[in-house]
Amino acid sequence: QVQLVESGGGSVQAGGSLRLSCAASGYTYCMGWFRQAPGKERMGVAKIYTGDGRALYDDSVKGRFTISQDNAKNTAFLQMNSLKSEDTAIYYCAAETSPGKCARFSPLDMTNWGQGTQVTVSP
Repeated sequence: QVQLVESGGGSVQAGGSLRLSCAASGYTYCMGWFRQAPGKERMGVAKIYTGDGRALYDDSVKGRFTISQDNAKNTAFLQMNSLKSEDTAIYYCAAETSPGKCARFSPLDMTNWGQGTQVTVSP
């Protein structure tokens, strides 16, 4: 029901930065990103509750990544600083209109996905 278009991936050296964007087609209760590295399961990276701007992060990115939003444009941003080789993955934007799904933020539960964008961090 919610279409997502994401952009901003690329290749950087360790310590560098990238900014991902995700534009939703309409209202969402939350937006965020998952990532999936080769041979690994998809994991939640960050989410933001669009109503009040509350943001939560996986421990692996706390202090380095910042999620924000432009509510007027139904768009979320993920500022990724101090990138590490371990951050290399395909990053998928996700969004939901369900508070329960937003609270769980499980890749098994989310139903609205962006097309994915590759982030490559070289050592």
